[in-house]
Amino acid sequence: MKKLSFVPLLFLISAAVAQTSSPVDLINPLMGTQSKPDLSNGNTYPAIGLPWGMNFWTPQTGNMGNGWAYTYDADKIVGFKQTHQPSPWMNDYGQFSLMPITGKLQLKEKERASWFSHKAETSNPYYYKVYLADHNITTEIAPTERAASFQFTFPKSDSSYVIIDAFDKGSYVKIIPSENKIIGYTTRNSGGVSKDFKNYFVIQFSKPFTYQDVWDKDYKLTGKTELTDQHAGAVVGFKTSINEKVTARVASSFISVEQAEQNLKEIGNDSFETVKTKAKAVWNKQLSRISVNGGSPEQIQTFYSCLYRTMLFPQKHYEINNNGKIVHYSPYNGKTEAGYLFAGTGFWDTFRAEYPLLNLLFPSICKEMQEGLINDYKEGGWLPEWSSPGYRDVMVGNNSASVAAEAYLKGLRGYDIETLYKALIKDANNEGPLEAVGRKGVEYYNSLGYVPYDVKINENAARTLEYAYDDFAIYELGKALGKPESEIGIYKKRAMNYKNLFDPSTGLMRGKNKDGSFQSPFNPFKWGDAFTEGNSWHYTWSVFHDIQGLVNLMGGKEKFANKLDSVFLLPPVFDDSYYGSVIHEIREMQIANMGQYAHGNQPIQHMIYLYNYANQPWKTQYWVREAINRLYKATPDGYCGDEDNGQTSAWYVFSALGFYPVTPASDQYVLGAPLFKNVTIKLENGKTLNIQAAQNSEANRYVSQLKVNNAVYSPSWISHSGIMKGITLDFGMSSQPNKQRGIKASDVPFSLSGTN
Repeated sequence: MKKLSFVPLLFLISAAVAQTSSPVDLINPLMGTQSKPDLSNGNTYPAIGLPWGMNFWTPQTGNMGNGWAYTYDADKIVGFKQTHQPSPWMNDYGQFSLMPITGKLQLKEKERASWFSHKAETSNPYYYKVYLADHNITTEIAPTERAASFQFTFPKSDSSYVIIDAFDKGSYVKIIPSENKIIGYTTRNSGGVSKDFKNYFVIQFSKPFTYQDVWDKDYKLTGKTELTDQHAGAVVGFKTSINEKVTARVASSFISVEQAEQNLKEIGNDSFETVKTKAKAVWNKQLSRISVNGGSPEQIQTFYSCLYRTMLFPQKHYEINNNGKIVHYSPYNGKTEAGYLFAGTGFWDTFRAEYPLLNLLFPSICKEMQEGLINDYKEGGWLPEWSSPGYRDVMVGNNSASVAAEAYLKGLRGYDIETLYKALIKDANNEGPLEAVGRKGVEYYNSLGYVPYDVKINENAARTLEYAYDDFAIYELGKALGKPESEIGIYKKRAMNYKNLFDPSTGLMRGKNKDGSFQSPFNPFKWGDAFTEGNSWHYTWSVFHDIQGLVNLMGGKEKFANKLDSVFLLPPVFDDSYYGSVIHEIREMQIANMGQYAHGNQPIQHMIYLYNYANQPWKTQYWVREAINRLYKATPDGYCGDEDNGQTSAWYVFSALGFYPVTPASDQYVLGAPLFKNVTIKLENGKTLNIQAAQNSEANRYVSQLKVNNAVYSPSWISHSGIMKGITLDFGMSSQPNKQRGIKASDVPFSLSGTN
């Protein structure tokens, strides 16, 4: 009897989750927050904001300047911080905090901190609430794109305060008691800004102050209402009755205090509940583009939690002035410029799946992002490979080429693509002012066909492999723009440069010296050195545009498939000598129990889909489901490495849908197998993508048949252009693989070398 009653109960829970009209309430923003420097379960923080909003807010458990601003295992909150942080490794900029307290006035973080419990914490993308036990205060936050409404519920007290911390490195505060207002600016940043960078803020309270003061870098009260200092802050006090609610409307601007006031109009006279309701509606409008049914409650919650992460970065770095014009602070020249700008993403991570997902689901925001890239180039002279908010000198590759080319190839129009193409050509043929701008080692690459191992350019093999794919992207864009072969043919030729690093004796990619000899000794398990945050077993597959060419180098499809199998069969051994210690990416591979498969970092994330190129698509179907089941969950430890600005989440979203962009700068997605029995996607152009898999289950993970618009379909890929016309994919699912499907030459996905 218990079993009979339990099954319908699970069904009812699943149905309730799947059919909710509020998908935003399925999201757990705490997914991935149980992280630390030596082991990342996501390295995320609960971002309270709107999709791609200019500002996010987060409870702050770490000290000022600590990239791990919020960690799930922390016990105390020291403030509620405005943040633009894309990752703890990049750290933050434009940050300041508010902290309500009662009793004795304590200004230092450790002294003003309050114990809190996740049992008394509510975390949604549009709303955050927590009880601060030491102060008997409940804090609530609801966001707009550039502002936020705070609501503090105080106890009965003559000593209720809100501390404003403008952080160190140079800051300013001014209290205006007659207007219940505080203005100021913070300059704290982690690089990528002009010398005069400021983030201006305005805070408007609902209640007159009974106390006001400003404090200096020594946490000393000054008896003044205005201060410019290395570390400035303010404190305002109230006499409150029991459960009295005091609101604070907060906005900021990278341009001026006046523009911050303009941004505050996003809230206007709205009550806290109205701001919260509007924010919830914004999220639900975007999230409801995708409706998933026929999965467990945990799977559906994980899906929407991952989808939320794909909708955060890059952040809008632009503002709307009092004339209704779109303007932005330029981190390159320090001026206020016209037009769009975005910040907070690294293309080394996000070109792989994050931008392809945005191009599929949200092309209108992608168009703005392309216009932002044009402004990056016009104002800074180069395209960013990592922006936070301007150029950051980290990671390798020239992957802006993929991001720019893919958007146009997938149909985006109405922006200055010729200027963007000009930027790609410049960046592809020049070293930039930073290693991570343009192409480090480009003279070697263009003359030898690879970046040598022995010329003191780190991660040289990784650079070579990524430059080759980037050249393919440039070639494809040039072809689409009608550029002559005499101009773009060189990029098609260079797209084959990956072959120069293939070592036939090992069947792996290997660093090569300037004289043409392979570097020696060679340990394929050595992380770093010739590669970036990975080893040869991870980077050998980084031939996104020509997998057939890689198959040929390895001696055919059977040997290629055996090599893929080896990734999972090998033990998770490693050589960390390049780093001198076990970096967190190594540890995450080691503990995942999937051999050398290091899903917690980006280089190998597409590799599971490569069985489709070797006439063994059922192995893709098996391993996709294994990765989904083992490595993702909507819990604080729910990722298997850094989430990385939507990339690792986008892998999950695509894989749950049943396909993946192995070659972003192409029209194809490579098929896997869907996770849910039914998915409906309402595309921006009014068309619909329906994905059906009625027999889908944990046991039935293999595709026995696929019908596209009711016609039997055997290829292992589908086209983006086909999807955009509206399409129905009907997957027949089975517990046993269909080894006769997807094995004809015409079934194999695109490769620049053609298919065999």
